Amino acid sequence: MIQSALPGLRRAALVALAALAALAALAGAARAANYVALGDSYAAGPIIPNQIAPLGCLKSDHNYAHLAAPTIGLPLRDPTCSGATTEDMTNPQETELGTNPPQFDSLDAETTRVSLTIGGNDIGFSEIALSCVTINPFSTPCKDKYASGGKDQIAERIAATAPKVAAVLQGIHSRSPAAKVFVVNYAAIFPETGFGCWPQMPIGFGDVPYLRAKEKELNAMLATQAAANGATLVNWYNASIGHDACKGSSTRWVEPVVPTNPAAPIHPNQRGMEGAAAILGPVAK
Repeated sequence: MIQSALPGLRRAALVALAALAALAALAGAARAANYVALGDSYAAGPIIPNQIAPLGCLKSDHNYAHLAAPTIGLPLRDPTCSGATTEDMTNPQETELGTNPPQFDSLDAETTRVSLTIGGNDIGFSEIALSCVTINPFSTPCKDKYASGGKDQIAERIAATAPKVAAVLQGIHSRSPAAKVFVVNYAAIFPETGFGCWPQMPIGFGDVPYLRAKEKELNAMLATQAAANGATLVNWYNASIGHDACKGSSTRWVEPVVPTNPAAPIHPNQRGMEGAAAILGPVAK
């Protein structure tokens, strides 16, 4: 009887070994190194073809993370979402077409690369943009609203956002201790000098230098927090100088208030995403 049972036992053992091998392969896949992109609309790429799920996040498969991933050489997880703030890293984000899970849900112990663009919505980017548009190029509604009476509200918002960005970076390291983290700052909206290009960008001549300085202040805060929290700055702003929203449609990386390339107003177009990917990919490789 023992001899007659041996073939069955051998078959059972082989099946068990095959099952263990399959489970090991699945576990290895789950633990594979990966690249996670985090951030807001400047990372997501609203309106840039092709928009991908979840559609409420206005996210493109040609945003800088998707374009950089082949160079980085890791499978990409992209939970970026237009409108995201630092709070949406750890909390669900409601959109007009559903809920985006907390972006940190995409991180795990096997994540080895992370990119991050965040902070613009914490300081009220959309509200500021709407408040500063004017039909009178000689008016300064932006400075009148945000920098009057010896108080600079945007500067205060940037300062208040700094510890939130620090907490995000620390949270990434906590969840993905093996990850190299790259903070991608914001691309240039205005020319580096001068008073803008009203009406292409309908911002008053006196408000342009102020807003340019505030964007630089935001980017400087991101650089400071990256350096203080174990991250590398990817300077999209410097790379985008000369490609601002005042340039022609074939040159600019950021679209003006009325886009002529597929992109949201005052947001990067695909050329801008390619510019970010060109600097992110090699340093994150």
